[in-house]
Amino acid sequence: MAERIKGRVTLDAGRVVDAAVAVADADGFDAVSLSGVAAALGVRTPSLYHHVDGLGGLRRGIALRGIEGLGTALRDATIGRSGADALTAFADAYRDYAARHPGSYAAAQRTDLVDDGELHAAVDRGLQVLRAVVRPWEEDEERQVHLVRTVRSALHGFVMLEAGHGFGMPASRDESFALLVRLQVAALDAYAAAGGA
Repeated sequence: MAERIKGRVTLDAGRVVDAAVAVADADGFDAVSLSGVAAALGVRTPSLYHHVDGLGGLRRGIALRGIEGLGTALRDATIGRSGADALTAFADAYRDYAARHPGSYAAAQRTDLVDDGELHAAVDRGLQVLRAVVRPWEEDEERQVHLVRTVRSALHGFVMLEAGHGFGMPASRDESFALLVRLQVAALDAYAAAGGA
């Protein structure tokens, strides 16, 4: 992963975070350690301090990558779509990202980093995608927050149960997820028909 020049490994912050993301996605976000990332890069742990601010900096880097990666996937999936089509595409991209990048996804859900301006801005960009998705059902920005939370909670709950092997019954998880999305659409339709009440 890191390049060697004259027998030495050359690092920069990007390469260190790349390695940390790989560890998080393979072993889980909570398994990330400075020593584990150093071992993955083939360097001594103190070498990492030249590029990241300790374990906190490493985890922040993973969180930012996760937030930005998820936001990009969701934006790309929903461009040119609206209504139920947009929500379905959003949900599929959300589930796919969480399955392919479990450690990065977990890092992106951290709320202990909300005072970080760069992370907050990245989160906001992702939430704007979901606001655009729910806008056909609710134009009022304050009330959109409730719809955003409802949709996000449903999707997050499903992907976390799926990641934790919480679905033991033999029925298709894909069919269950498709039903979850259809129920979300039906609930949003009912919400809009009732005037947002």
